[in-house]
Amino acid sequence: MRRMGIGLQLYTLRDDLAEDFRGTLRKVAELGYEGVEFAGYGGLEAEELRDLLDELNLKAIGAHVSLKNMRENLEKEIAYLKAIGAPYFICPHIALEDRKDAEAWKALFAFFEDAGHQVKEAGLQFGYHNHAFEFEESINDEFVFDALYSTTSADAVKVEMDVCWVKYAGQDPLAYINRYAGRLPLLHLKDFNRGPENQMDTVELGLGEVDLPNVIQASSDAGVEWLIVEQDRCANPPLESVATSLNWVRDNYLSKF
Repeated sequence: MRRMGIGLQLYTLRDDLAEDFRGTLRKVAELGYEGVEFAGYGGLEAEELRDLLDELNLKAIGAHVSLKNMRENLEKEIAYLKAIGAPYFICPHIALEDRKDAEAWKALFAFFEDAGHQVKEAGLQFGYHNHAFEFEESINDEFVFDALYSTTSADAVKVEMDVCWVKYAGQDPLAYINRYAGRLPLLHLKDFNRGPENQMDTVELGLGEVDLPNVIQASSDAGVEWLIVEQDRCANPPLESVATSLNWVRDNYLSKF
């Protein structure tokens, strides 16, 4: 098994970050996370954030950038990521009004291809982060998830796979990791249980129904660079939850090295 980086998607700590952005990043570093994926920058200028990351010895993995900001501020978003040394530019979600039908999806695929090439020309890499709806809608007998990647080029559009959503959608995360081997640099490591109304209740790693040990092995085989811990909603204090999940990673993955 290869040694992959262990990062944290900071959306998990959104409330803590809103209260104290710098202090929360400091706590993430103290816990032992090696890198972070941003979902907002706390109002910091790029140079301020770069210096803070250097001080904390945290790597900037990349950021989730909204479709709206991609459309309106692509060059500005690219410049910020370059300034903080973050190689990955990720679109995290498509709102319902932007994916009304197959034609809307096809327009998005073309936009992602074009934007992905612009991101690539700037020395970064564009990717897309899935939820469950990409496996609930189809185009030409393909799930939208697969249609996105069969329509776009591997150079322009990479996969950031959220295995929790893949599993929740009724698909096999291991099969999907294998299918996109070589195009899958980032993987969201998440766990969940189903609530009484079949809702997704995200939990700390190892407490849910995702086969995380085999997900990690498959990720290693597929060339994943970063395993990124995320928990959409936490029953416990979020910093406590991400500490618990990191301890699970230490016991079940990092202890092998």
